[in-house]
Amino acid sequence: MSMHATACTLSTNNLHTKNPYPADQSFSSSRHLSSFTARQANNFVIVHKFVTPVMKINTLKILGIDFFNGDVKQVVKILKSGGLMVVPSGPGLNTIQQDHTYYRSLRTADLVIADSGYMALIWNAFNKEKISRISGLEFLVEFFADVDVKASSFVLVDPTPGDSEANRNYLNSAGFSIPATASYLAPMYEKGNIVDPELLAKIEKERPKYVLLNVGGGTQEILGAYLRSNISYRPAIICTGAAIAFLTGRQASIPTWADRLFVGWLLRCIEKPKLYIPRYFKAFRLFVLMVQYGHRAPVAI
Repeated sequence: MSMHATACTLSTNNLHTKNPYPADQSFSSSRHLSSFTARQANNFVIVHKFVTPVMKINTLKILGIDFFNGDVKQVVKILKSGGLMVVPSGPGLNTIQQDHTYYRSLRTADLVIADSGYMALIWNAFNKEKISRISGLEFLVEFFADVDVKASSFVLVDPTPGDSEANRNYLNSAGFSIPATASYLAPMYEKGNIVDPELLAKIEKERPKYVLLNVGGGTQEILGAYLRSNISYRPAIICTGAAIAFLTGRQASIPTWADRLFVGWLLRCIEKPKLYIPRYFKAFRLFVLMVQYGHRAPVAI
């Protein structure tokens, strides 16, 4: 099993936004987007790589995905310049050979952090160059503690009304000012056609600095890629899914020691065994995938 590390220095000269669709398929918040088809959603391309003024970003390629390899404070700093951040789980990475749209959303994201403790353990056991694991929970704790972030505008995309209320209450108790109008209740997205013109129009109108996608993995990444490809400016689109629920109490609390020891998954299995045990059991196949492909992409997209 081999590995490949890259480092790049990015400057503001690289900042650009390009609509990847033909002129007759361009989108704006001024008209309805119902004509956006599953075929178009499945063919988004990278439109702007993550940029921030003269900042060196170290990445480590695993399964064809450029994972950020640094510390959590740098992640927060990078996101202040906008872009799409995804946080793929072990079970999610296990599907990349079959779910090409999901895989494409990971490969074209501006920032990918290694949330999966299982993936990090496998990689670090077989390779000299190690990957720095940053969990979604660790990121959110650092992100929500930042003074500049607290003073910024948000749109929260939540799966249920209960989650919307819990998320706002938690953030406002932590020093944020999140009005009820900043919350958006995500619909049940159609598999193979994950688009949301109503959400896109809301973001264009309100122009928040941060868009926090708190919906399920496998959906949020594709939705985030769709938004990033069609929004006329550059907010930070953060795909941390249910991680905020560990802070609000909507899911079992994960102690810091458990998160650092990569056993947060075990606490989730104890709380909801019927839901999480089958999910994590499937992720064991990731070991075979990583040993076989290493830094290489397991499928061409």
